[in-house]
Amino acid sequence: MNDDQIGAASPTGLVELAAGPMRLGLAAQIGGAIAALSEQRGGERLDWLRPAAPEDLARGDPFAMGSFPLLPWCNRIRDGRARFGGREIALAAGHPARPSGKHALHGLGWLRPWQVAEAGPARARLRLAFEADGQWPWNFEASQLFELDPSGLRCTLALTNRDSAPMPAGIGHHPYFPHRPGTRLQAATAAMWRADAELMPVALEAGTEVARLREGVRLSELDLDNNFTGWQREARIAWPDVARALVLAAEAPLDFFVLYAPRGGGHFCAEPVSQCTDAINLAGRRGPREIGGAVLPPGQTLSGSWTLRRA
Repeated sequence: MNDDQIGAASPTGLVELAAGPMRLGLAAQIGGAIAALSEQRGGERLDWLRPAAPEDLARGDPFAMGSFPLLPWCNRIRDGRARFGGREIALAAGHPARPSGKHALHGLGWLRPWQVAEAGPARARLRLAFEADGQWPWNFEASQLFELDPSGLRCTLALTNRDSAPMPAGIGHHPYFPHRPGTRLQAATAAMWRADAELMPVALEAGTEVARLREGVRLSELDLDNNFTGWQREARIAWPDVARALVLAAEAPLDFFVLYAPRGGGHFCAEPVSQCTDAINLAGRRGPREIGGAVLPPGQTLSGSWTLRRA
């Protein structure tokens, strides 16, 4: 990254920020995603998040980014169907370029280009305006504020209901971390949603996975794609092979934690979110501590911050 590119769109189309050894690349047009977050150490680059390859940026593939926003809901909605306040939600499944089962995935923000509202050397703000359509029948606005400093990144998400009726709401982020040899993860939670074959929540349990994560576990020993409740809003990631540990921390309402750690995978996801999968359809049977989520009256905003820093 050249100094004259910092805080502005680079030839790659990214908004690139720098602070001390830290570098951040934002792909506003690709779902408001983080394309790369890295640290420069002694002339070498250490990627904190999985970096997007040039061909992925050219293709505009949000699945290949380092992280992307989750809103106005998080993770999946069963069959893409729900009803709220007399309005029907009828969402397309997966992503148009990568079909992924029959359930709606990850909200709507990651599927649309965002506008760069502010860009400086170490700070940038992206914005999205959404008009109600046949899939999601509410108008809303969203923003992401990225603040980089020499020790890491702070990201603040905000979702505002611009409609005339209350709107169900959830926010979060979907970071992909490199799964290096010996990678360990520690996170304190209360229970895990056991999922069915389609990765939809079916039972809440304080099982062995909760205990192992609380103590810290090698990710190579896990094979999970699950939601956790009662998260203490902190997770520690240790990469022994590069002598680096990071702390992912969050603020309310990001009280839920999603771990995607496929056996043998080259990356894993540790996601701070405000609701569990399919919360809107579980609301009649489960309480807020188990599923999270919010209802936003017209004009109100749901916001929360998460950080990633050296341990």
